[in-house]
Amino acid sequence: MEFCEKCGSVILVKDGKAVCAGCGHKQKKKPKIKASEKIEKPDAVAVVNADQDDIHPQVDMKCSKCKNKKAYSWAMQTRAGDESETKFYKCVKCKHTWRVYR
Repeated sequence: MEFCEKCGSVILVKDGKAVCAGCGHKQKKKPKIKASEKIEKPDAVAVVNADQDDIHPQVDMKCSKCKNKKAYSWAMQTRAGDESETKFYKCVKCKHTWRVYR
């Protein structure tokens, strides 16, 4: 970014000429505009297989299908933002999935 020699305002390039945005003073030399960006190699992304059920925390919740007392738990916002989230549970033993609205 270049600044005016007289008033210190920003220099704009108009019709190929350098002109001060504040006082209108025309610069003799055209400002050099240079841009650069360093692109780094992105970090590795962790991939979770659909077969891996143990990614969610286990909680004490009784399954209505097999009566097992352990289930995986997660929450999602499935309705409007001003309503509470929906809790999902998946039985550790039989893989039955159900939800609880609060």
